[in-house]
Amino acid sequence: MTPPPLALTMGEPAGIGPEITLAAWRAVRAAGPAFFLIADPSLLPGAPLAVIDVPEQAAAAFPDALPVLPLPLAVPAVPGRPDPRNAQPVIAAIERAVALAKAGRAAAVVTNPIQKSVLTAAGFPHPGHTEFLGELAGAGVLPVMMLACPGLRVVPVTIHMSLRRAAADLTTEAIVTQGRVVAAALRRDFGIAAPRLVVAGLNPHAGEDGTMGREDIEVVAPAVAALRAEGLAVRGPLPADTLFTPRARAGYDCALCMYHDQALIPVKTLDMDGGVNVTLGLSIIRTSPDHGTALDIAGKGLADPGSLIAALRMAGEMAKARAKDRM
Repeated sequence: MTPPPLALTMGEPAGIGPEITLAAWRAVRAAGPAFFLIADPSLLPGAPLAVIDVPEQAAAAFPDALPVLPLPLAVPAVPGRPDPRNAQPVIAAIERAVALAKAGRAAAVVTNPIQKSVLTAAGFPHPGHTEFLGELAGAGVLPVMMLACPGLRVVPVTIHMSLRRAAADLTTEAIVTQGRVVAAALRRDFGIAAPRLVVAGLNPHAGEDGTMGREDIEVVAPAVAALRAEGLAVRGPLPADTLFTPRARAGYDCALCMYHDQALIPVKTLDMDGGVNVTLGLSIIRTSPDHGTALDIAGKGLADPGSLIAALRMAGEMAKARAKDRM
C-alpha cells in the first residue's frame, strides 16, 4: 500500500522557500519521499509543476513534476520583500497541511521557513511554528523542539530567551516533562525501543559539586532521578564541554540541553546545512529546515536546499516508523 505523500508548506513566499523546494524535489524525485507543496503556483514560474486537486494525486505526478495544491497569494511575491498582505495565505498553508495530516491524507507536515515579524505585524498571536502547531495538532503535552543531524539529536529545554532568564526559568518539572516527551517520540517516531538520554549540566563542569552554582544539584539532578524512577535510561547532569565528542555521542540517542546555544552550537557545527528541526509531542509528524527565510539571497539561486532535503527524508522515515508502531 502506497503511503500518503508529505505536505510541504510554502513558508514566507518572498524568502528562499520556493527555490529550495524546487531543488529538493529534483533531489528526491526518483527515490522519494513523495511530497506536495501547498502554495500559489506563481511562486515557481517556469518550473515543471503538476497542479493537483487532492493529495492523492501527488504520488503519480511526483517523478515528472512538482505537485502543487494551489493556495493563492493575496499579492504577487517579490523575492526579498515580504508583504504582510500575504500573511494569511502563509498561515492557511500551515492549517491546511495539518488538517490533511490529521486526516491521514498526508504522512507528515514539513514546513518551509516563515518570517515571524511579518506574521506578527499581521496579527499572528504565536511566537512561531511550534506554538501554532501545538494549538492545531497538540496531543495533550507541551510540544518539544528537537534539532537533529546525522549522529546527534538535541533538545533545548529553554529556548528563545536570554541566558540570564534561561537559568532563572529552568525547572526540574520542565526537564522531566520534556524528557518524557523525547523518550516517547524516540520510541514511536524513530523506532528506538529503549531510548538513551543524557542531560547536560547548566553550569561549567555540571557545577563541580556546587562550587560553580547549585542549579545542577538542586534543579537538574532531581529531574534525572525522577526520569530514572520512571524506568528511563538517563544519565546526568554531565559537563556540556565533553558531551558532544564522537565517543560521547555514541553513548546516547538524544541530549537534553539546558539552554538554546548549548543545544544548537554542536548541531550547527557538525552539519550547518543539513540540520533538521523536529517538533515532538504532536499528534502528527512535523519537520522543518533548521534555518530562516534568508531574504538577503532570496531569488538569487544561492540558497542551499540541504536542510530541506534532510527534513523531507527525516519526515518520511519518521512516518514509516510511526506506521510500524501502530501495527
